[in-house]
Amino acid sequence: MSKIQIIEMVVTLLVFIVLRLLVNVSIDKMVANNKATKTRSKIIKKALHITMLFIFITISLSILGIDQSELATFLGSFLTVTGIAFFAQWSILSNITSGIIIFFNHFVRLDDTISVIDKDYEVTGRVSDMGLLFIVLKTETGEKITIPNNMIVQKMIKKIHVSS
Repeated sequence: MSKIQIIEMVVTLLVFIVLRLLVNVSIDKMVANNKATKTRSKIIKKALHITMLFIFITISLSILGIDQSELATFLGSFLTVTGIAFFAQWSILSNITSGIIIFFNHFVRLDDTISVIDKDYEVTGRVSDMGLLFIVLKTETGEKITIPNNMIVQKMIKKIHVSS
């Protein structure tokens, strides 16, 4: 391993560590401002950390001299298999993606009372939990209703009462 490769690896590692810290700080601030649960933030952090680790490993292998065509073949094969696996579980992928969208860019927050407007059945309740796959509403009668995150993104939502 040459000195240049060592320097490139150290710089790449430092960038990875700094980005990981920035992601943690940013998500922690969003959690504090939006009243999201710590469990939910841990899931979001883990997903972003895995993505960043995957990118770091790819860059590191390139620095270490792995042939780019071999790396491209490996990445292409891996992404193809992953894509097929996710296509088979489309609803799970859709709910995870919707969960991330809701976390970063949706007006529904923990303890808000909302109504999910549907042509067949309208659901009203207080948001008692927000996860990566589902949002749990607690009705006035004490029932707990789980709604997939993709439904929250796709349906019209009426906010009845905002948590303080």
